[in-house]
Amino acid sequence: MKFTKMHGLGNDYIYVNCFEERVENPEELAKFISDRHFGVGSDGLVLILPSQKADFRMRMFNSDGSEAEMCGNAIRCVGKYVYDNKMTDKKIISIETLAGIKVLEMTAGENNSISLVRVDMGEPVLNPKDIPVNSDLERFINQPVMVLDREYKVTCVSMGNPHAVTYVDNVKSFPLETVGPAMECHPLFPRRINAEFVEVKDRTHLKMRVWERGAGETLACGTGACAVLVASVLNGLSERKAEVELLGGTLIIEWNKENNHVYKTGPATTVFTGIIEL
Repeated sequence: MKFTKMHGLGNDYIYVNCFEERVENPEELAKFISDRHFGVGSDGLVLILPSQKADFRMRMFNSDGSEAEMCGNAIRCVGKYVYDNKMTDKKIISIETLAGIKVLEMTAGENNSISLVRVDMGEPVLNPKDIPVNSDLERFINQPVMVLDREYKVTCVSMGNPHAVTYVDNVKSFPLETVGPAMECHPLFPRRINAEFVEVKDRTHLKMRVWERGAGETLACGTGACAVLVASVLNGLSERKAEVELLGGTLIIEWNKENNHVYKTGPATTVFTGIIEL
């Protein structure tokens, strides 16, 4: 099977062109190919497929084999893949995901290769039942949650997948490896949760680490960065446009007041292509 390894700010996935390849069991393939010792090594698997609703369709699977609704870093790489491989000549394309259809605006750099992608991530979901969160509140903003015998103030947002945002004084020293998995599997979240821990540097600069549902700590999470910006606005901590700094680099996130859509701009990078025996 032919594959391409790509990353968005270090959030790396294995991409398979399903216009040419056939994947019978993506859940098991994701676990095998993501293994950094016995497989290729990645945060998961992304399939690029035909769509009857959009220009292309993507399915993404975490390294534990679970399918996720969306990934903001992965969708930028899908845009780069289809343009660089001449599957489209358009720099504005639509991609179908389990979180709906997303529109990408792509900028080409050297050799007419895509270097920067702006994604319309749609409107944030704030109703707890739709995120989902086991709560009767109208919005779950700055609410106390007990995790490992400590209370954290949590704000929940869905960007097509669920996120819980918590503010900390020093994100670098925060014990993410213990709090992250406990937050992910907290009974408050019936479909588990992506957990973001955020340090506010100033009103246009947020610094975060993320524990991704089904993958553990990753270098970047695009939907997570969007959720962090929305949560920060709701908590009065940031402007509606800010730099969100992740371990793998920085994304520009904007929550547009007029149409309520969140826009994410960042790079997409091809690492290598290869063939693997299955």
